[in-house]
Amino acid sequence: MSKFDSIRHYHDHEVNEVLQRISKHPMVKALMGFTFPNKTEQQWMEDLSKVTSIQQFQEEFAYYSILRILEKSSNGLSTSGFEKLEKDTAYLYISNHRDIIMDTSLLNVTLKDHGLTMTASAVGDNLVQKSFLLALAKVNRNFLVRRKVTPRELLESSRLMSEYIHSLIVEENRSVWIAQREGRTKDGNDATHTGVLKMLGMDAGDENLMDYFKQLKIVPVSISYEYDPTDALKMPQLLAIANNEAYIKEKNEDFVNLYSGIIGQKKGIHIHVGDVIDTELDQIKAIADKPNKQLQALAQVIDHSIITNYHLWPTNYIAYDILNNTNKFADRYSEKEKQLFERRLELRVNKQEQKVVDNFLAMYANPVVNKLKLQDEQ
Repeated sequence: MSKFDSIRHYHDHEVNEVLQRISKHPMVKALMGFTFPNKTEQQWMEDLSKVTSIQQFQEEFAYYSILRILEKSSNGLSTSGFEKLEKDTAYLYISNHRDIIMDTSLLNVTLKDHGLTMTASAVGDNLVQKSFLLALAKVNRNFLVRRKVTPRELLESSRLMSEYIHSLIVEENRSVWIAQREGRTKDGNDATHTGVLKMLGMDAGDENLMDYFKQLKIVPVSISYEYDPTDALKMPQLLAIANNEAYIKEKNEDFVNLYSGIIGQKKGIHIHVGDVIDTELDQIKAIADKPNKQLQALAQVIDHSIITNYHLWPTNYIAYDILNNTNKFADRYSEKEKQLFERRLELRVNKQEQKVVDNFLAMYANPVVNKLKLQDEQ
């Protein structure tokens, strides 16, 4: 038994048996049929029976699933910044979070294309309640973040995850992906929660936090979708927050969001990886001696990179102009693009509910607002 067994992804020696077990599940059959339309069920089953490692499964199956999803639900993926990363080097990718499955999957596709180390990725255990989803997640090198636990359990869980992430990066030379906050950003405001950084630093012991974070080689990641396929699904929670009401999820809500994020139209997608945060850690160490202040300063550094490098789409500028009743960014989009966005708004939200309309527009407009704020501060 390993101390990480409750959260870890599968080991290579477990992969073949797991794949044989889930290969007959209707959802797995549908995924394989979608990914390999020119193969019979017998052919892909036979290919799957020869898989003996996570790397092999990702390169021969998962990679092609994501390419097919891109082909069917987007205008393609563009990337930047990856040429700065070193091969055979493990990084801690701290990313803004828009989609449950696609964020980390698209990053890994790009890492593979650049010959870089793919990630082990954090996923909330609430998202993989179905047994076949849990198996698929762990065979794709996902490890579990425990949700809905008591404060004492949360502390123990956070310590364990901190140690696991450190061991993956430093001992196994395996990159790790983690979102900058718990859950997806639903209002377009990408902000790093210091609680995530506090968890990451728990394994530092007596070592200075900033020296410890240097070992992890933190790389901020900015991912943006021209259309968020789950935009309308995020409205009820935003409305509840606006009305100071408790939000209770529907029974299958996480799965619906997960599925919609995969099949829904995204149009353009861009991923940028920032520079490794290094000298900034020395500066933080020099000006802040208390851990909380250091974590706040580090969160600001990560946010600055994510917001600065976030790729803005015509939809972002259109939403900003509609919301603010202006033509400030009219040169960034065409009349046809505006009409298409307005049509999307009309189809996806009730225009009689002004709060919902404003929330929908703000979700797309806030990345513009945040970039403008950064520019004003410089």
